[in-house]
Amino acid sequence: MMMHPDLVLAQANDRQRELIAEADRERLLATAREARRRRQPRQEAPVRGQPVAMPAR
Repeated sequence: MMMHPDLVLAQANDRQRELIAEADRERLLATAREARRRRQPRQEAPVRGQPVAMPAR
């Protein structure tokens, strides 16, 4: 099957744009994840078997 050269070029350009857009999305999401990690300090898991606060008397 023969394809017109302009059609092949248009498809190649579309695919290239899709790949660039996908890479941009990945970079944006990675940046957002990193910013979120920096903004929210990690909460340490409580030690099992030890009280969290002083017991009421």
